[in-house]
Amino acid sequence: MSDEVNLMQAVHSNKSVIMQFGTSRFLQAHVDFFVGESLAQGHSKSKVVIVQTSSSSSGKQRLAAFKKASAYPVKIQGIQGGEIVDETRYIDSIETGFQADNEWDDIVTVFCQRVTHVVSNTADQGYVLEEDDHLQLTPPKSFPAKLLVLLSARFEVNAIPVTIMPCELVVNNGDVIKNLVLELAKQWSLSDAFLEWLQNQCLWVNSLVDRIVSESIDPIGAVAEPYALWAIENQPNLVLPCKHKAIRVLENLEDAEFLKLGVLNLSHTFIVDTWRKLKADGRLNDEIAQVNTVFEAMENPILRVAFETVLTDEVIPVLLAMDLNEDVTAYVDTVRERFLNPFLKHRLQDIEQNHVAKIERRIMPIIKKGKQLLPNVSLTHLEACLSRNQLSPSQNQLMGNK
Repeated sequence: MSDEVNLMQAVHSNKSVIMQFGTSRFLQAHVDFFVGESLAQGHSKSKVVIVQTSSSSSGKQRLAAFKKASAYPVKIQGIQGGEIVDETRYIDSIETGFQADNEWDDIVTVFCQRVTHVVSNTADQGYVLEEDDHLQLTPPKSFPAKLLVLLSARFEVNAIPVTIMPCELVVNNGDVIKNLVLELAKQWSLSDAFLEWLQNQCLWVNSLVDRIVSESIDPIGAVAEPYALWAIENQPNLVLPCKHKAIRVLENLEDAEFLKLGVLNLSHTFIVDTWRKLKADGRLNDEIAQVNTVFEAMENPILRVAFETVLTDEVIPVLLAMDLNEDVTAYVDTVRERFLNPFLKHRLQDIEQNHVAKIERRIMPIIKKGKQLLPNVSLTHLEACLSRNQLSPSQNQLMGNK
């Protein structure tokens, strides 16, 4: 049977599916991985239909491979519970895929007839609107406009609500994309009935994702650490697209987001800042020149002491004083174990990108909370990091997880 016949059978199948915008290695080792394991264990039945929105050659190659392959590899490498993990799992979660510019009619058909959930992990500019977008474009350029066009078509054909679960690293990502789509619908003068359906019938879910996916496997597949998290904010009528031990349903994401920001993200940026300072000072040049990854930084005595000291003396006391609904000590232990992953090539130069902005987003909030809750506790190392980068604790910042 030809690939084209198989594709058309999938399009007109009555089985429900999850529509996914993006084909990145992160999604392959995160959402698609969870769906595949849930299917294999009999916990769910819906596969993923992917939508490739870019026209890059690598994206086209991935899409072609997804259309042909029954499964793809995810190599899990790292330390978990003190034990080395080095294994490959084959994930069979993708039903088929479409290229948005060339196969929009098929995407609309599937969306109207079969989709229960939408997931996305678009690029940094994924939520940026395009002035020229309108309802009749097939497709519009921006992701929010694409989603609005699909939801409008769904409402006209089959007004069963859809659950939208964005995975972009944006605080309150579900609320953000909901507001963008609603505002766009108003600008396009769509009906009040449709607006009410969008606002009150469809579910827009805030979520927090966390897994380091270090490499791609060509043409499809990925290399990832053992740790994974998909924290999902609960709301009435929420139905998950799959079941997996890495999925946590929480009443509020704020504590989990702040914990990740204050330990994982802060530590990455603080290690990089200390590494930059040592290089700039000309100290231990030969030794520091050999440090290129997070693992190598953790193996370096000076950088390791800096990491442990700032967490123990400054970060952990602040997080404990916040009385978070999370196990701070256990999470710190998990982050340390992740940083000591000998397989992971997490380059300090990559983390260094947008360094000053990351200090504002990752370190400033901990300092502000510390000054508010523990005014007598010294935050010497964190404040020195601000000073080196010509920042002040009084400056405003946009809290985020990127």
